[in-house]
Amino acid sequence: MRSLTKAAAITLLATVLAMSGWAAYAESTSKPEITRKEILNTTLQGLKGYDGVMYITDIPPGMSAPRHLHPGYEFNYILKGSVSYQPDGKKAFTLNAGQGTYNPANNIHKVWNPSKTEPAQLVAVLIKETGKPLAVPAP
Repeated sequence: MRSLTKAAAITLLATVLAMSGWAAYAESTSKPEITRKEILNTTLQGLKGYDGVMYITDIPPGMSAPRHLHPGYEFNYILKGSVSYQPDGKKAFTLNAGQGTYNPANNIHKVWNPSKTEPAQLVAVLIKETGKPLAVPAP
C-alpha cells in the first residue's frame, strides 16, 4: 500500500512539473497582442451622463486592431513609434510620435502599427456616455 502511495505521489509530482513547464512554454511563445491600460476614468462635471476616460494603448510591431468604433469622442496622441489609422471609406494615414488625431463618436475605423520592428504607444482620451464600453467591434 505504501509503494502505491509513493507511486501516486511521484506521478502527481511529474504531472505538476510537466504542466508548469508547458505553461512557461506557452507563455514564452504566446503571440503579442494590443493592450489597453486605463489610467483615469471620471464622471465629467457639467456634462451630465458622460465620463472621461484616459488610457494607454500599446501596439506591438506589425499588429493591427480589427475594425471597431468608440461610443464617444476620442483624442489620440502618439507617444512612441507610428500608428496607421483608416476610417471606413477614407484614405489611411500614419501618425508618428508627437502627432495626434481626433476620432468622432461611432466612427468605424481600423488601427495598426506599420513597423515590423518597433512597438507603438499612444495615449487616448475618450469622452463617452456613462456605462458605454471603450470600444465596440464593427458590425
